[in-house]
Amino acid sequence: MHKVARVISQSLLVVSVAAASLAVASCGPSDRSRLDRPQSGLATATLRSGTVEIVVELAVEPAVQEIGLMHRKELEDGRGMLFVYEEDRRLSFWMKNTLIPLSIAYLGSDGVIKEIHAMEPLSLAPIESERYVRYALEAPSGWFGRVGLKPGDRFDLSQVPGAR
Repeated sequence: MHKVARVISQSLLVVSVAAASLAVASCGPSDRSRLDRPQSGLATATLRSGTVEIVVELAVEPAVQEIGLMHRKELEDGRGMLFVYEEDRRLSFWMKNTLIPLSIAYLGSDGVIKEIHAMEPLSLAPIESERYVRYALEAPSGWFGRVGLKPGDRFDLSQVPGAR
């Protein structure tokens, strides 16, 4: 009886390991491969602050936020990505796999720029917000200064789905 129990136990172990391996193999490569290339086809919106406009790709879902602007080789002035969160919180970004220099503005739920930071390509150093914010706006390096935007300026977020 012990031999039968041992054979059954070993068989169940082999089947469990095989099933786990298949589950990992079936979702692993395709999930990882999306991290290895730039995103495309995202919804866009135009943000305005006074006479300044920027066309942004919207990063609303966590899977889109995870990739952000990774693997892009260029980003035109007047273009960017807006990361949208459901509630105010402290945010932290890094530049892993991001090939171009960026600037990031952290915005409150009212669209007011709270802070602006420079971001170096491929840096793993965290760029943390000092305040609770709802949005992060990435743009080409130095863009905010070139167009005269600074902390305290406000973006109209009425075109952003879910903006409050």
